[in-house]
Amino acid sequence: MTGGGGAELGTARCALEDEAEEAEFKLASSLTDPSPTVDREASIAGRGASGFGEVATETEGDMAAKGAGSSAAADAGSTASDTERSDDGKDKEAKKIQTTTTTQTLHGGRSVVQLERDLRVDLGFRGMPMTEEQRRQFSPGPRTTMFRIPEFKWSPMHQRLLTDLLFALETDVHVWRSHSTKSVMDFVNSNENIIFVHNTIHLISQMVDNIIIACGGILPLLSAATSPSSTKSPTVPQTELESVEATQGMSAETANTFLSRLMAMVDVLVFASSLNFSEIEAEKNMSSGGLMRQCLRLVCCVAVRNCLECRQRQRDRGCKASILNSKSQDSLQNIASASKTAIENLPSNLSPIKDPDRLLQDVDINRLRAVVFRDVDDSKQAQFLALAVVYFISVLMVSKYRDILEPQRETARAMSQSGRSIRQEINSPTSTDNPVAFPDSGGMLKEIPTPVEELHLEASLPHTDSGIGEEQVSGVLNGAELDGPPSSMGRIPTPPGAMSELLCTLSSEVKRSQESLLSEPASSSGISRVEVLKPASSISSISQSKGINVKEILKSLVAAPMEGAEAGPEPLPYPDPAIKREAHAMLPMQFHSFDRSVVVPVKKPPPGSLAVNTVGSGSREGLAAGSTPNIFAAASATPKSMINTTGPTEAASSSTNSSTSSSFVNGATSKNLPAVQTVAPMPEDTMENMSITTKLERALEKVAPLLREIFVDFAPFLSRTLLGSHGQELLIEGLVCMKSSTSVVELVMLLCSQEWQNSIQKNAGLAFIELINEGRLLCHAMKDHIVRVANEAEFILNRQRAEDVHKHAEFESNCAQYAADRKDEEKMCDHLIGAAKHRDHVTANQLKQKILNILTNKHGAWGALAQSQLHDFWRLDYWEDDLRRRRRFVRNAFGSTHLDITCKSLEDYGSEEDEGVKAKKGFRSQAVVSQNQETELMLEGDDDAVSLLQEKEIDNLAAHFRPRVIISRGPVVLSTPAQLVAPVIVARGTLSITTTEIYFEVDEDDTAFKRIDSKVLAYSEGLHGKWMFSEIRAVFSRRYLLQNTAMEVFMANRTSVMFNFPDQATVKKVVYSLPRVGVGTSYGLPQARRISLATPRQLFKSSNMTQRWQRREISNFEYLMFLNTIAGRTYNDLNQYPVFPWVLTNYESEELDLTLPGNFRDLSKPIGALNPKRAVFYADRYETWEEEQMPPCHYNSHYSTSTSTLYWLVRIEPFTTFFLNANGNKFDHPDRTFSSIARSWRNCQRDTSDVKELIPEFYYLPEMFVNSNGYHLGERQDGTAVCDVELPPWAKKPEDFVRISRMALESEFVSCQLHQWIDLIFGYKQRGPEAVRALNVFHYVTYEGSVNLDSIADPLLREAMEAQIQGFGQTPSQLLIEPHPPRSSAMHLCFLPQSPLMFKDQMQQDVIMVLKFPSNSPVTHVAANTLPHLAIPAAVTVTCSRLFAVNRWHNTVGLRGAPGYSLEQAHHLPIEMDSLIANNSGVNKRQITDLVDQSIQINSHCFVVTADNRYILVCGFWDKSFRVYSSETGKLTQIVFGHWDVVTCLARSESYIGGDCYIVSGSRDATLLLWYWSGRHHIIGDNPNNSDYPAPRAVLTGHDHEVVCVSVCAELGLVISGAREGPCLVHTITGDLLRALEGTELCALPRLISVSSEGHCIIYYERGHFCNFSINGKLLAQMDLNDSTRAILLSSDGQNLVTGGDNGVVEVWQACDFKQLYIYPGCDAGIRAMDLSHDQRTLITGMASGSIVAFNIDFNRWHYEHQNRY
Repeated sequence: MTGGGGAELGTARCALEDEAEEAEFKLASSLTDPSPTVDREASIAGRGASGFGEVATETEGDMAAKGAGSSAAADAGSTASDTERSDDGKDKEAKKIQTTTTTQTLHGGRSVVQLERDLRVDLGFRGMPMTEEQRRQFSPGPRTTMFRIPEFKWSPMHQRLLTDLLFALETDVHVWRSHSTKSVMDFVNSNENIIFVHNTIHLISQMVDNIIIACGGILPLLSAATSPSSTKSPTVPQTELESVEATQGMSAETANTFLSRLMAMVDVLVFASSLNFSEIEAEKNMSSGGLMRQCLRLVCCVAVRNCLECRQRQRDRGCKASILNSKSQDSLQNIASASKTAIENLPSNLSPIKDPDRLLQDVDINRLRAVVFRDVDDSKQAQFLALAVVYFISVLMVSKYRDILEPQRETARAMSQSGRSIRQEINSPTSTDNPVAFPDSGGMLKEIPTPVEELHLEASLPHTDSGIGEEQVSGVLNGAELDGPPSSMGRIPTPPGAMSELLCTLSSEVKRSQESLLSEPASSSGISRVEVLKPASSISSISQSKGINVKEILKSLVAAPMEGAEAGPEPLPYPDPAIKREAHAMLPMQFHSFDRSVVVPVKKPPPGSLAVNTVGSGSREGLAAGSTPNIFAAASATPKSMINTTGPTEAASSSTNSSTSSSFVNGATSKNLPAVQTVAPMPEDTMENMSITTKLERALEKVAPLLREIFVDFAPFLSRTLLGSHGQELLIEGLVCMKSSTSVVELVMLLCSQEWQNSIQKNAGLAFIELINEGRLLCHAMKDHIVRVANEAEFILNRQRAEDVHKHAEFESNCAQYAADRKDEEKMCDHLIGAAKHRDHVTANQLKQKILNILTNKHGAWGALAQSQLHDFWRLDYWEDDLRRRRRFVRNAFGSTHLDITCKSLEDYGSEEDEGVKAKKGFRSQAVVSQNQETELMLEGDDDAVSLLQEKEIDNLAAHFRPRVIISRGPVVLSTPAQLVAPVIVARGTLSITTTEIYFEVDEDDTAFKRIDSKVLAYSEGLHGKWMFSEIRAVFSRRYLLQNTAMEVFMANRTSVMFNFPDQATVKKVVYSLPRVGVGTSYGLPQARRISLATPRQLFKSSNMTQRWQRREISNFEYLMFLNTIAGRTYNDLNQYPVFPWVLTNYESEELDLTLPGNFRDLSKPIGALNPKRAVFYADRYETWEEEQMPPCHYNSHYSTSTSTLYWLVRIEPFTTFFLNANGNKFDHPDRTFSSIARSWRNCQRDTSDVKELIPEFYYLPEMFVNSNGYHLGERQDGTAVCDVELPPWAKKPEDFVRISRMALESEFVSCQLHQWIDLIFGYKQRGPEAVRALNVFHYVTYEGSVNLDSIADPLLREAMEAQIQGFGQTPSQLLIEPHPPRSSAMHLCFLPQSPLMFKDQMQQDVIMVLKFPSNSPVTHVAANTLPHLAIPAAVTVTCSRLFAVNRWHNTVGLRGAPGYSLEQAHHLPIEMDSLIANNSGVNKRQITDLVDQSIQINSHCFVVTADNRYILVCGFWDKSFRVYSSETGKLTQIVFGHWDVVTCLARSESYIGGDCYIVSGSRDATLLLWYWSGRHHIIGDNPNNSDYPAPRAVLTGHDHEVVCVSVCAELGLVISGAREGPCLVHTITGDLLRALEGTELCALPRLISVSSEGHCIIYYERGHFCNFSINGKLLAQMDLNDSTRAILLSSDGQNLVTGGDNGVVEVWQACDFKQLYIYPGCDAGIRAMDLSHDQRTLITGMASGSIVAFNIDFNRWHYEHQNRY
């Protein structure tokens, strides 16, 4: 704002009622609008934050509307307070203000609207809602900030901050002043305050020049004060203000306020201190001496403004007479009058001007003297300052002289100007729509609140936000102590708010005062005025004396009137009730600054004065009574140091000495009632009547001595400097004049002379100009600094705002994410609930189907023999044995002969091939995807890196994975999108893992899933799958489409399930949510999750399987299956089906001699390089490769693809359905169908596009070669129908082909070469230079790491690439990068008993030993559990009288070189009789005394011995139970019930690790129960707490008579049982009846059953009939023996059968065709039981004579290789 203030728009804040008050009004209107924010702060402070008086201020809207050349308007609208409170804070503050105010009376015609507006403005932004502008600024968006300034402007925020800072400083200074013992100078010079003083001085130094420029600048002000034109022009302030820089943004009034406050600080800290400023200047990087030069500029500025005010006063004095008669003028004069600067407009009793006729006031003279003489020791600095002061005083003196000579015109002009202005202002009151009518004086006194009271309020509550000392305000308001600089600077420390309010209401009070003056005795008012002007301690008189001590002057500048005692304790009685109410309402106020609250105490008025409050003086009814106690409570807590005790204690009649709390009201008593005067009181002789000389003497009597003093003290320097036009020293003659006379006139005459004028202008003027220019430079530097800092602040604020925006966005994002998560969680819960229902439905259907099958089976309750004529469909079950062979066929409810399916024609293949060529060309145009270096690194690494990683580390790695895996606190531990990978389908869905199970739920809404043929889905298990953790046996990491993102889980039910995940990290997360099972127990690896996550190469290196294979502990088949499994080959993905080699080449001859090398393939070459001609073709193709976009390869097709897998397995379900699904629901063209083994081999040797290797089924699954379902596969071109596969002539049936192929695979020729084939498929010849040399390079997309699907963004391209990978096949993971070690030869291992090819010396005798028990009871059961690791390796025997013996086994016979072997032991017999039996001492511990049913015939089936020899299970008890006995003590440990009749037979499966196994009990009730034996708890059943009532795992039905024999094979999952009559039945261990083993009519009365894990089932029927069935029910061989056989036994490999019977002869047969191999010498008694030792070397037979015989048996001697070679 410029000084135009409210008057520019005709909104003057007070209605003027007296023309003589123009000056006061001008000051009010100019002071009240320094800036909105500063004014708010100050006005709240001035009124005690309670709105007692109204402040003439403008809202931001008004500010913005101003156009008086001000730059603040632009700033104010876009600036917001940084100290906005919250809405609560705003409301509370507004309420507090309202409660501490009364309803305000409208003075000067102010409306309630204006009052509310002022209240809102006073509150800053605190009390009201934000405007749109503010809301924009404070919104989180990155919009304009308050510091976005092109150049420096004094924004309201700057002004407010500065106000607050000064308030804080002034508060501290005030505390110093009010100290009872120390003076201010003691504090200033104290070492404790040195930093405070230094910093404050530095701050002042930074501010001074800016504030001076904002006030108008020294030169413009000096020009205005000395220019003759200014006396003629009514627009002096305009002239002055035009020179204010437009960019400053601060109104002149505000600047003047700041200037005064800075001046007050300088008085205390600079002039009163004894500090050495050179230290400060050095420390703060200021120029030397610059501080005192700044002080001089400050003093000059204050002084020249005081001069301007004096001139204004002189003009105003002559204007009074004509004002009332003048007519209204236009608003220009109004603007001019309102534009007077604050100092000009200050009334005499508020300003430091006690005598307007004086050129310089005493305080200014003292300050000038202090500036010059403070650092007089610093001669150069002092000389410069003296020269500048000389110029300054000289100019002013000469100007004053001129003004005194020409007073008339000035007076006349001033009168007309002020008259016009006042009339304009009277007609334009502030907040009223119509001009206020002025009633008579009586009416005014009634209706208009007395501004005197308001002014007094300001004085009585001086603790404003600016922290002014009370005594200072006291001096200001009273005009007292004007000679003492602190009070004479009175307006300097007064806060802008207090000033503005105080001055705003002056006008109305002045009229009342003047009217009162007319009726009061002139003497009393005269005395009052004269007393006011009497100096309490006349510094001016001191300063006139010669040789004055400068220190005294300095002290006088800060000497506060502290001599007075504290005000009296009792207040005066109130003469007037209204005044009494006002005094009661005068309460302590609490002011809020940025950082502090100040409680202003109630002051007690001293005698002779009245405390008058203006709480709405016209209408008091709004005073809030409730607020009084609180306020007084606040007052009582006020420390004493805050209470002013510096009031003088002179006579009560002297208003000069009255305390600050009442000193303003000079008319409170009858003696000095008319206190407020418009001009300073004058002597009786008026100025107009004086002579010019007297006027000069009066005007210059104080300043002339200072000039003389400077001339005298600096004579040497000035005489050299002030030279005349001819170089003469002017000062010499001047000094003579000065010393001889103290005449002011002579000094003026001297200065007015031309020589002096020129010299001062030329020399001293130069110094003064230099002084001014330095100020301007500093001002600009400081502005630049502030702008720079502001820019930095803007940057910081923008960054913070950006952070706020970011945080806000992040918060919103988090909220949205949280909501989405919750939604997903709910969706997942719904999904899981629906999935559970669906799963239950599927389970119920399966159960229903199972019961239906059991009942409707022809051996079932509802079955009929006629049903056997119906066609039964079978499919390959997913059950795997220990070597991962799938051999079991189960009933197929979805079976079909597919009679509606046709074969493809040759034309169908042409279009397919064209499409294939196009696809290849399309892909070749793409750049080859470079191998992922990280994968490459993993492949190259030799170390078993995973074994070094701790599980926790891998857990941490797994924590950072990309897809959003839902982790929930409910039962679901982890849920993630996944794909179920089944042989020909990949179904999207959700995998959920709880703490005990895995669930997979297919997404049936997925479009890809909907496209899948329902026939295929029927064979896909796990679409709604649930798997218990307790069932998980192994977890492998897997690849899918060459990406390491899949996982395969192997279950206890010998099936597996494979899932593909979004990325590798999810795989890790899932693995860590599953049980710690590793990759199972088969491969010698620890059961740890890190093993599950290990790479194939790491698994290979860590496993012991290679060493076991080398030592021939495992077969070639088992080793190849191991390599396939860890290299990622799986039955669940036909593209990664296990790979097996062709090993034979002869498929034509009638007989196959496996001893001829020519019948075996060269395994060192890939299948494509076996034919030399074809090898040349492939080598040429590689060498002459032309495709630039693709790396060269030998073969375009692969040795293992989904197509080739289905080609081999097309005859068995579910592969038939899979084949049809993949081939457009058609069978292949008959010429392309797998129809002959010999033809397929020929194609693999001749066709350049056929390099197929075999699949494992070739070596174990004869059913694959039989068209058992009768599919119509067409006719070949030669007319032969395609049905079963043509076998080589040397294989009479598929079983022969499989058996001979397997023999060939295990032959010595293959064993010696197999490592070379492993190098090609899994090893170092798989890729790289060795692969090139070996002609073993395939299409690049078949190799791991060649394609990164995640890098392909285009979904169509990605889909095409996936299709290509599926089409081309996938090479297994590379397991080793060095040659694979060969297998050790059989001869090297002749001393190792484990070798199957153990060729021993034939000299060993057949019978090793005979052991006769004391009892003659026949030995009906023998169990040879002879494993060395057992606690008691023994041969347990049980006799017919139920007497058992635990006969110690010694591993001696034929075990040279075996662990624990010694020569001493070698002579011992293998079996040592049970000592308790031998000594006949503990027979009671070996006798089972419980009664058995008498109808039971005790035989071998009645007993089972556990694998650890510790427990014996016995059946046949009358109570229909079977029982468990301890073999150590003979005590009964468990009785198991379950059957409805006597249990007739028991059988035990092979044991798992830990001794767990299945027990099957058969009964006369024609059922069998499957039980689980817990090796851990040694009981039947899982739960030791429920051992009395264990539940069977399954109930097996189908027999019509009592069950007499049973055998169970856990590896095959089958139970085969025979009843007294009828066929043997095959059940699964889950209770499903698979089939009946039906042979000839002789096969009707089964008696003995033996099943091997190789799938052979030998059944002995009554009357000497033997049958050999496959596990799938095919009768393979049969024979008849005359002997009544009592015991049969299959060797562990299922190849050999041992029989023994009543004739006491042990015979050895070849199981496949019942070819007799060997007959042992006959024994003297019949054989009742048999068993083989674990090493298959010793046969132990139980004899009817009560003895046991150990035979030496070696099945290897009947091996074809042994017979041929040895």
